[in-house]
Amino acid sequence: MLSYPAARRAPQAKGEEAEASVDAGLFKLGMRRLAAGVSIIATVFEGGRHGLVATAVNSVSADPPTLLVCVSQSASAHDFISRSGRFSVNVLHADDRGIAENFSRPELRARRFSFGDWSTLETGAPVLDSALVAFDCLVAQEARAASHTVFFGRVVHARLREGPIDPLLFWDGAYRTGPSDQR
Repeated sequence: MLSYPAARRAPQAKGEEAEASVDAGLFKLGMRRLAAGVSIIATVFEGGRHGLVATAVNSVSADPPTLLVCVSQSASAHDFISRSGRFSVNVLHADDRGIAENFSRPELRARRFSFGDWSTLETGAPVLDSALVAFDCLVAQEARAASHTVFFGRVVHARLREGPIDPLLFWDGAYRTGPSDQR
């Protein structure tokens, strides 16, 4: 087993500002080993649709239904999510890999929503019709954390896809699929 110490001294007491951190490159390599579901985060602001691919999505609470998404402050959709106060989380099916790849290409930014079929639910944020689940959210809170903003979304509507559950996953720098759930 390989182990790498922090580059600097560790904090001595609770509340002391953390000075220790592992090398950013090593951190990224370690995080590549964490398999994650792939989602498209989407919003609408002044009639324009904006979105990005994300793996940093998590549940927060079931009562009230709340989830969080972590969005880089340099992402093109970041400020639109903040200004609009709404977003959708579209958890992708394995068949949606091409949509994820196209959303990841900056040169296709103006055409992102031409890939796949999109509709809306309560908030007006775009939802992908083929998603395993689409969560329609209102921003309940924002918290800046280093290079990202954590958007906490109160889920006001959810739509589930019928049929086999075959999620699109991301790990070790590549899109992957898992076995279908044939319930």
